[in-house]
Amino acid sequence: SVSRRLRSDVETGSSLSGGIDSSSIIAGIFQNHSIEKQQTFSAVFPGFVKDESKYIDAAVQQFHVSNYQVSPDAAGLINDFETLCRHQEEPFQSSSIYAQYKVFQLARQHNIKVMLDGQGADETLAGYNKYIHWYIQQLLSRKKYKEAMEEKNIFLKNKTPFRWGPGNYLATLLPAHAAIHLESQEYNKILKHPDINKDFINSLHGREWEGIHKPIITKLNDILFFNTTSLGLEELLRFADRNSMAHGVEVRLPFLNHQLVEFIFSLPANFKIHKGWTKWLLRKAMVKKLPSEIVWRKDKVAYEPPQKLWMENAAMKDYIHEGKKKLVNANILNAPVLNKPVAAAGTHEADNYDWRYLCAAQILC
Repeated sequence: SVSRRLRSDVETGSSLSGGIDSSSIIAGIFQNHSIEKQQTFSAVFPGFVKDESKYIDAAVQQFHVSNYQVSPDAAGLINDFETLCRHQEEPFQSSSIYAQYKVFQLARQHNIKVMLDGQGADETLAGYNKYIHWYIQQLLSRKKYKEAMEEKNIFLKNKTPFRWGPGNYLATLLPAHAAIHLESQEYNKILKHPDINKDFINSLHGREWEGIHKPIITKLNDILFFNTTSLGLEELLRFADRNSMAHGVEVRLPFLNHQLVEFIFSLPANFKIHKGWTKWLLRKAMVKKLPSEIVWRKDKVAYEPPQKLWMENAAMKDYIHEGKKKLVNANILNAPVLNKPVAAAGTHEADNYDWRYLCAAQILC
């Protein structure tokens, strides 16, 4: 897959986040190709707790690649936000999109027109922590009680954050009912949101369920297939395509070679989540090819900037407030929302509404 995506009449480069996905692509390049110089591009955030510089440095030292770095900040985000939204043409859920935008911009500044990127591995190989409870439910539904409890306890011991409670046992027994319940939760969350103007909600009468769909999950592959083909990956790919094309860069994705994807989906679930680790098969394949601190990373970051810190910036607060004003004037939000202080939140935190309002205001108003 890597070999095919290196076919090019122009010089190629690679994204390098410090995670196992992008690092595995670099390993694949140097394992099978006599490339004298490979250029890699990264977003780093010095001083931020989730900065990945040390993992990027480990990969750079292993393969002796050229690495170029960019450090996006709040001032740059404000300056580039209108342009970013114009390229995206729809609201996006976090500032990680901006970090990716700046990486592709950096690549273009170094005359790179083709970039290899690691998207797709998380959805096919169960790389997100949100997949853990689906795997444990699969084991329980197959009456593998001992194995299910062992996996759950290992993840708890490793302090890996994942959702688990009494409702997961019910979801194991009644997957269809669980899907209906989750859909109803999402529906009510939208319709009863205190900030959204009722007239705006009423204008969508008959369309309230659009975009709300929770699949019936009986095994891990069900949710992986849904996120790969229906809801999840396609959104990320669209963001990346818009970000890369904004700078005239073609992005290529080795993990999404159709033959590779078909092969991965033919494998049993314990090749993907196993012994307290996500992406087990990829980790095992890379044991002798990547530094151990990358192979056995427990945290999951992926272009995560210090969004909460950015949103606490005074200029950013004013920018968000002006965005909310636009939405109030357009009768999308209720006026009292202007009296609420900006609720700064990280990129992956739930209910990150002020960021959503900022994006919606730029796109819609």
